[in-house]
Amino acid sequence: MFDTLSSFDRLFEDFRRMEQQMDELFGSGMMAPAIRSVGRNTYPPVNVGASPERVDVYLFAAGLDPKKIEVNVQQNLLTVSGERAITVNKDATYYRQERFGGQFQRVIALPDDVDPNRIDAKYNDGVLQITAHRRESAKPRQIAVQ
Repeated sequence: MFDTLSSFDRLFEDFRRMEQQMDELFGSGMMAPAIRSVGRNTYPPVNVGASPERVDVYLFAAGLDPKKIEVNVQQNLLTVSGERAITVNKDATYYRQERFGGQFQRVIALPDDVDPNRIDAKYNDGVLQITAHRRESAKPRQIAVQ
């Protein structure tokens, strides 16, 4: 009986090793594992909203040092990059690791009417909020009919 349990343990260990090798060979996850999940390499998760006055970008990135986050804009492309350090116990066996660690970069296309000189960023409670204001000339205005 105990010999059977031991063979099951070896079988599951073989499957874990095969999964790791497949991830190394084909990349870590081409498809999201569930309908509400996102694929790997999509850290941090992003929400983008727009109004006539501005575009708001929210990046959900808990545990970052705000001084190590880089925010750049060039030709209407907003780039956010940085690194997230995760402490890993080398002696432990992890059966699932969903928390991202390492370098990241997200690129978000902004509308043409965003003023690159009027972009603000603030990090609070694990959320990076970037506000890109629209150009005054692009805002709707009332024309008086004479």
